[in-house]
Amino acid sequence: MDIRVSVLGSGSWGTTVAALAAHNAPTTLWSRRASLAEQIDRDHENGDYLKGYRLPGQLRATADLEQAVRHADLLVVGVPSQGFRSALEAAKPYLRPWVPVVSLAKGLELGSRLRMSQVIEEVLPGHPVGILTGPNLAKEILAGQAAASVVAMDDHNVAKAIQGIFQAELFRVYTNEDIIGCEMGGVLKNVIAIASGMADGLGAGDNTRSAVITRGLSEITRMGVALGGQPLTFSGLAGMGDLVATCISPQSRNRHVGERLGKGETIAEIIEAMNMVAEGVKTSKVVMELADELGCDMPIASEVYGVCHEGRSAAEAYAGLLRRGTGREMDGISPAR
Repeated sequence: MDIRVSVLGSGSWGTTVAALAAHNAPTTLWSRRASLAEQIDRDHENGDYLKGYRLPGQLRATADLEQAVRHADLLVVGVPSQGFRSALEAAKPYLRPWVPVVSLAKGLELGSRLRMSQVIEEVLPGHPVGILTGPNLAKEILAGQAAASVVAMDDHNVAKAIQGIFQAELFRVYTNEDIIGCEMGGVLKNVIAIASGMADGLGAGDNTRSAVITRGLSEITRMGVALGGQPLTFSGLAGMGDLVATCISPQSRNRHVGERLGKGETIAEIIEAMNMVAEGVKTSKVVMELADELGCDMPIASEVYGVCHEGRSAAEAYAGLLRRGTGREMDGISPAR
């Protein structure tokens, strides 16, 4: 029997994941906007986020949440983190028991500071929970370029079943049981990508970018391990892989925000001009709250928070980083000697 897949959220990544699944299983994509659902269903194109990219003819779309959810054997949630809980609560009355729920969102909930897998566990207790994450730029995948991703779940059998749903000839899907590490890699890389973009906007060179990415990975690993993630996870697709793609790609929303900040625009101007969510802006606030609670040293994330929420300029942020002292490279990650 076919596994029926439902994807909530018709942004660029939700649509892309639905397109991948549609090649392997009956798939329905839910959009909040009826006009967009109709366009996807009729024209096989998401003109709002993925104009010019053809979607599989077998992919169905709807704005009726009950229709999207009630027959699902796998629920995939691709709405941004700050609307994630409300989307789950709306879907809950229609979701059958024990259906696995997979998150695509890479953010932390404001206020509760919960990861999206934790939000799923709160709102939908009893459902197997996982995440799909990695260096996955939507347009490149729809264009047929090779890519890889990770399904993270603590139930290996369920993870293997889900792995096959998203796998394609040029889209490799691996499994990992470290949900915390995989999830925090995706969350934290958005903040570091803003810093990388700021360097680009300021006209810094590849040496600077390399230093930001590498030291950013140290911060990601430090906090991820403090929360219970496995150190090796951060050297894989959900850590280093996702970080590199997000920090260097012109398609990255968070790098784009940073670049414009580096060129002197305000965060309010940038957000107003964007039609997609850059998770790192709001996430930077939650990350710094967690850093204070955990006693984690997060200098790059701290400067990104200062620029996004305290009115600092990108030039001031980089000057602040350069004034910091240096110590052992792996402090806070490797065991002390």
